[in-house]
Amino acid sequence: MLALDVFKSLFYFVFAGLCEIGGGYLMWLWLREGKSVWLGLLGGIVLVIYGVIPTLQPASFGRVYAAYGGVFIALSLLWGWQIDRVVPDKVDWIGGCVALLGVLVIMYWPRH
Repeated sequence: MLALDVFKSLFYFVFAGLCEIGGGYLMWLWLREGKSVWLGLLGGIVLVIYGVIPTLQPASFGRVYAAYGGVFIALSLLWGWQIDRVVPDKVDWIGGCVALLGVLVIMYWPRH
């Protein structure tokens, strides 16, 4: 896999993750915190976009979604830190790094 292909793939993972977490967060604000229904509608639209983005990945559905789980773990920790102000501890950082290592192995390890 070429470096540009890996970069594009990683971009799609991050973009999908932000859409899933962001869309879910907007739904959370609407349903759990009584914010405007418009936030819920926007959250639904963002979640639909999240559903489309993984189709741009160069691998099979199962492989993409397995790897995406690792990206989601890391992005969720960062989201919680920046939005909810919950600072990840050492164990969170270790777990996030292990999950991202799994992404690299699943998606980019050379296969024969």
